[in-house]
Amino acid sequence: QVQLVESGGGLVQAGGSLRVSCAASGSIVSINTMGWYRQAPGKQRELVAIISSDGSPNYKDSVKGRFTMSRDNGKNTAHLQMNSLKPEDTAVYYCYAKGWAKVAVNTQSSGTYWGQGTQVTVSS
Repeated sequence: QVQLVESGGGLVQAGGSLRVSCAASGSIVSINTMGWYRQAPGKQRELVAIISSDGSPNYKDSVKGRFTMSRDNGKNTAHLQMNSLKPEDTAVYYCYAKGWAKVAVNTQSSGTYWGQGTQVTVSS
């Protein structure tokens, strides 16, 4: 119904920057919310940044001032610019979306969708 594909990420030294992007495709009717989660080894997945279609981004406290999320509603894309990266930012970053998809003629269904994840590694 809706597929999310992430790109970007990689390996960077502490203090460096990376940008991850997410593109949504499929039988999209509308996407209300897009966000970024991350999961470090042995830890639970946590919300990093989230933005609704008509709102401002909200950030996890530890990334405020360092990360900036943006989205293009017309293109169904989202980006996360990560600056001043720290080793504790190392994790798999997942794109998240919540919205409506066309499942049949004249039929829509709401759902939440996840990307496959992209690794971000920050070395000290």
